[in-house]
Amino acid sequence: MSVRKEGLPVLTDAFSTRIVEWQQRHGRHGLPWQHTRDPYRVWLSEIMLQQTQVTTVLTYYERFLQRFPDVTALAAASQDEVLALWSGLGYYSRARNLHRCAQAVVSQHGGQFPRSSEQLQGLPGIGRSTAAAVAAFCFGERVAILDGNVKRVLTRVLGFAGDLAQAVQERALWGQATALLPDRGIEPYTQGLMDLGATLCSVRAPQCLLCPVRDLCVAAATQTQTKFPVKTRKLKRSKREHLWLWLCWRDRVWLVQRPDQGVWAGLWSLPEFETAPGFEQHSAGWPGQADRLPPFTHVLTHLDWTLHPVRWTLPADLEEAQAAALVSAWPTGRWFTQAEALAAGLPAPLRKLLLSRRPGGALSRARRARGVGSV
Repeated sequence: MSVRKEGLPVLTDAFSTRIVEWQQRHGRHGLPWQHTRDPYRVWLSEIMLQQTQVTTVLTYYERFLQRFPDVTALAAASQDEVLALWSGLGYYSRARNLHRCAQAVVSQHGGQFPRSSEQLQGLPGIGRSTAAAVAAFCFGERVAILDGNVKRVLTRVLGFAGDLAQAVQERALWGQATALLPDRGIEPYTQGLMDLGATLCSVRAPQCLLCPVRDLCVAAATQTQTKFPVKTRKLKRSKREHLWLWLCWRDRVWLVQRPDQGVWAGLWSLPEFETAPGFEQHSAGWPGQADRLPPFTHVLTHLDWTLHPVRWTLPADLEEAQAAALVSAWPTGRWFTQAEALAAGLPAPLRKLLLSRRPGGALSRARRARGVGSV
């Protein structure tokens, strides 16, 4: 078996053989989703690991399995329960698709994951590479994966200069990845590519001297490692700035559920105002006390979001009808106790903010500036 493309070297079975041998000797073997053919556990790990470091995923993975030990338990949960456990892991569309996928497995497949990568791709949130990983690890299907780490390994080894922002080049790389598959040992080969990309073949400082395929690698031979993979379409970053209203009454906080689309879709969060004057106009005549808290910038994949929290504490003796009138502008909201809020699906910065209320928290130690500043 060999792979050839104009201007690229020939890779024989030596490539897959070395990957397998290296994985068995030096690869990762202690991760909790390894040494299992349970498609639920493998699928869960693959979704969590998308754009998230292993060290971060470990805690979430174990917590998820404790609460949802199988796909039936996950399917039976509410979206709020799922988002609450996902809170802080980011990329929340993954959690919503995870829930939808579990429900589809139960309702359409009797609680059993399909056994082929092609069928797996028909489920919500499962793309080609994730489907291939589940099929390879759980069912031994001879099929290629192409996640971010594997793309980096293969484009460097092959010297693949095609722009992966173009669908035709992405398909070409899939073809190359498929042609490199070994006839046997698909599980250690697939794990080896993942491990190599996650450990030695890193983005900025690849450890080429330790790489088992160094002498087969075009990028290593030409010292062009950082040029691969090629992807010219860059993500455009934007900036956003809002005032965040932390409204408190009788030891409860008012949270609103965000829309099903956009940033933090479906999570519970604080009401937002685009400007301080807009908030001042809205809150004119409100009873209680406003405390301006230090602003902070929350960095998302495509967005730098500066938030200016204002904690407004309403008088405890305020009547129910008066409190209801103040929050009538947010029909998707409701009052939460501290415990209820922390058990809900919250954005990570809000969870941190609410935790600061606890005795000894950062907010309880900080000096609070009175009044509402400009955004």
